[in-house]
Amino acid sequence: MDRKKELKYFNIGKAFGGNQKWMKDPWMHIGGCAALTTCDAFIYLALYRGRRELYDYDPRNLTKKDYVRFGMSMKPYLRPRETGIKDLDTYIYGVKAYLEDVGAEDIGVRGFRGSRSWEEAGEIIKKQIDEGIPVPYLMLKHRDKAFDFFEWHWFLVIGYEEREEGLYIKAATYGKPHILPLRQLWNTGYEEKGGLIIFSI
Repeated sequence: MDRKKELKYFNIGKAFGGNQKWMKDPWMHIGGCAALTTCDAFIYLALYRGRRELYDYDPRNLTKKDYVRFGMSMKPYLRPRETGIKDLDTYIYGVKAYLEDVGAEDIGVRGFRGSRSWEEAGEIIKKQIDEGIPVPYLMLKHRDKAFDFFEWHWFLVIGYEEREEGLYIKAATYGKPHILPLRQLWNTGYEEKGGLIIFSI
């Protein structure tokens, strides 16, 4: 039997989560995906896990204006750059600095590298979603053109579904949900790989 689990997510207006296209700052508009994926994760944790210190505004009254301001407050920690934030360690360093500044150092953050197997990645994703924790995902280059939209991009995993043909994940990015086959997504065909971020609460 297929097994499916999705986190209760959030809308900002008609958008499914936040949207990078709202950012007026040119660097954030083009390359703010790491910062904004973190914003989305922390809004979720403020809203559904009671971690109000992670989000400066009212999580029960989410607005585009507040989201943009929150994104800009995350920018110094996960600063967009020409090559993007293309490794887990740079991301982890920035997020830990933010957690320290807001007094949430009890939240752990570690990486799961893309060089490991997709089966292991699937187990990590299922465990995190089952525990009510979204999963930031970094994908770099991919040989399959079907995944062009996700190239060199951070996005948030908020659900999974076990099907006969394999594990599918539900991702949120650019204000929309996407259903993606994990095995094909994970096996990029390139040596340089991204990976996952594991939050522990």
